[in-house]
Amino acid sequence: MPQIIDRFRSSTAGWLRGSLAGWGTVLLIVIGLLGSFWALAQRPVGAWAWLFPLGLVAGAVILAAKWIGNLATTYELTDDRLILHRGVLMKSIDEIELYRIKDIRIDFSIINQLADLGTISITSSDETTRAAPLVLRDITQARARRERLRELIEAARRRRGVREFDMVREELGEPGG
Repeated sequence: MPQIIDRFRSSTAGWLRGSLAGWGTVLLIVIGLLGSFWALAQRPVGAWAWLFPLGLVAGAVILAAKWIGNLATTYELTDDRLILHRGVLMKSIDEIELYRIKDIRIDFSIINQLADLGTISITSSDETTRAAPLVLRDITQARARRERLRELIEAARRRRGVREFDMVREELGEPGG
């Protein structure tokens, strides 16, 4: 069994503090909570008072859905593989051989940078990423993890004696007059 170098998952707390959607969810919960107490303190309670608990419940549902979604996928990094464990009730395990990874991209907004959070996109020749890149969202310490992944990819290629060649097919024009 290969030694696990890093095990991580998307961060719900990072999403809350490092994205506008997270900030909006926190705001919805806070306004719902404070508004509910304020509305209940009013005598008589207005017909509109049900809006605050509805906002609180909506924020809680969004937060719970994000948390369960993040809980459903765990990433493990070994010397030669990136292993994806997916699912809560029905589990699946998928692996990407590191030497097959062609590109690692990291994206982060200004808010993400403040929270040390990022989105890592991985393109490889593996079936997992043939149709679209593998996107790891809301990853804490994304820059450091990307750099570590890049180092492991280079080491895996050296161990296997693999070199990367990109075949570019150029469209040939019709001979014309």
